[in-house]
Parts: sequence; C-alpha cells; structure tokens
Amino acid sequence: MTSPRFGVAALRSLATAMLEAAGVTTPAAELVARSLVAADQAGIYSHGLLRLPLYLSTIAAGGIDPTSSPEVVRRHGAVTVLDGAAAFGQVTMQRAVDLAAESARTHGIATVAVQGSSHFGAGQFWVNQLTEQGIAGILTSTTGPIAAPFGGSRPILGTNPLTIGLPSAGPNPLVADLATTAGAYGKVVAARNEGTDIPAGWGVDANAAPTTDPAAVLEGGALLPFGGHKGSGIAVLLEGLSAALTSAAFAFRTVDIWQDQSSRMNTGHLLIALDLAAFGDPGAIRTRVAQLQDEVRTSNPDGSVLSPGDLEHARLTANADTVELAASTVAELRLLATQHSLPFPAPLPEGTP
Repeated sequence: MTSPRFGVAALRSLATAMLEAAGVTTPAAELVARSLVAADQAGIYSHGLLRLPLYLSTIAAGGIDPTSSPEVVRRHGAVTVLDGAAAFGQVTMQRAVDLAAESARTHGIATVAVQGSSHFGAGQFWVNQLTEQGIAGILTSTTGPIAAPFGGSRPILGTNPLTIGLPSAGPNPLVADLATTAGAYGKVVAARNEGTDIPAGWGVDANAAPTTDPAAVLEGGALLPFGGHKGSGIAVLLEGLSAALTSAAFAFRTVDIWQDQSSRMNTGHLLIALDLAAFGDPGAIRTRVAQLQDEVRTSNPDGSVLSPGDLEHARLTANADTVELAASTVAELRLLATQHSLPFPAPLPEGTP
C-alpha cells in the first residue's frame, strides 16, 4: 500500500461525523467508527473504512436502521437470544459482548445467540474485549451468500467467519480470526477496487471455472472454502450454529447489502464466553496459554513462526496513532466528505511512522 498515512483520531472523527450526518446516534457512530478504524490499524483492510460507504448507502436505502436498539427476546439460564432489530451489527455485537461477559461471570460459561443483525466488522474487535476481561471467546456469524460448498457450483454459504480468543500472560492474547472461505469477501472487494487479482484457488466464475478475477467472483461467481471438504464441513456447521438456533436467515435466503442496500439481512451471530476463573486460577491459565504461544513461536529456530494474533497485535501497536489506507478507500472517503460538507483530514508527511 502506497497511499499517505492519516491520523487515527482524525479518521475516527471523520467516520463518526459521516455516520452522525446519516442519522446515527453519537454513541453508535463512535462505536462503528472505532471498529472500522481498528480493523485498518490491524491490517484487516477488508473490514475497515472500505466498508463505510456501503454502510452509509445502506442506511439511506433502509437496510440498516440507524436509531434501532437490540432487544433481548429470550433468556434461559446462561443462554440469551438477542434481536438486533436491523441495527448496526456493531451496536448489536457490543450488546452481545456485554451480556455474555456479565452472564459468564455468573455462570462460568455463557452463550448469546443473535438474530436480526447485519455485518459486525472484524471478529477480533469483539473477542478481544472479552480476553481483556479474562474471558475466552468463540464467535461465529452468517453473511450473505458468496461461497459454494465443496463440490458445489453456486453460492449458498457465507464466508462464515470464526473468531476464537484466549487471554494470555504474554504481550497479546491468543486469537485467530478467519473466514472459512479461502479468502475474505472484503478482500475480494478490495482487490476489485484496486484493480488487482486474487490468489488462485480463492474462487470460481459464473460458469464454475477457476478465476483470479475478483469481478468474476463478485458477479455471479463464488468463493471456495479453505481446506477442501474439511473447510466446507466447518463452514456448513458454522452456518447452522449462527442461524439455526434463532430466526436468523441462512445465507442462501439472504440478500446481501453489497447487492441491495435496502435488504434487512437478518444476519445471525453466536457468541460463547468462558470465564477463566470458573476453570481454575486465571493467572495459571494465562501462563499456560503464554507457554503455548511461545512453543509455537520457537518451533523454528530462526524465529519466523508467529502465534495466532501476533501479526495483528504488531500492526495495532505500530499503527497506534497513524494508519495507511488504500488509494481507492481514500478517494471514496474524500468524495463522501465533500458530499457531507465535512473537512477531509490532511495526509501526514511522507515517511511519518
């Protein structure tokens, strides 16, 4: 990426102002802005400010209700069912995280199943909130239909992301945040926007022929699962866990907001939280997790092996105050700022860390 760097605080302020101009309440706007910029800081550009133009057009078209509040519709012991009521996925997930943390501290383990939601951004943003509280987290979600199951030729599954995080005594938690497709949908969108190819093996075109053209995948094609039949099996099971427990829509019955911004996607999420204190001494558990991380890192004498979450943590540290954006994202944000009569932040001098 070669575009100039921008101040993190300035980008958060810009995104917040744009969302507020679209009718989003200030707390919700600040939350959504923080989640998007955090994704860019972590190098997860597919879930960062690239999504803001889509969110704004979805609000205008009615796919997201900017003033809606999630509602608890069922409680049973440590289980909560939460209806997002077409609010921002970030707003719904923040409520889910808060409910899960509170319930896990009471019961040791807690589950929040979500219906009526939308795209919630990068999964690690939510799981990291739990690990900071000494709680392990497992998070899944449905999406729009973009992936074909192993051996299939049409998209009936979503990217079905899975995020798992464990608190650690080390410098960062043990976190894996991944799509069950070979590549994330947002990365395909980013490649199309930047005019670059996607890796071989990521997707097929409308005729089920392998392609490296992101537009061919997005226009009638499909992403493929990672790991062949094994990844496909995991994706199907995550689809079931994310949607079948509630009235959330399966991907094959969802119209994605990328295709129709007026769509109420009725996305489903499942969040499982485990309080370390319920299993033993939290400090000892954190130490054991750190030992696992260190063994992974030292599995090659040259120190080239990373433990899950290390790369994102390093990027978040490096990008604590400034972050670089794709040229296409900068162009779209500039246009939106002009349309809303908002000042666009000045890029930082070249070479600014």
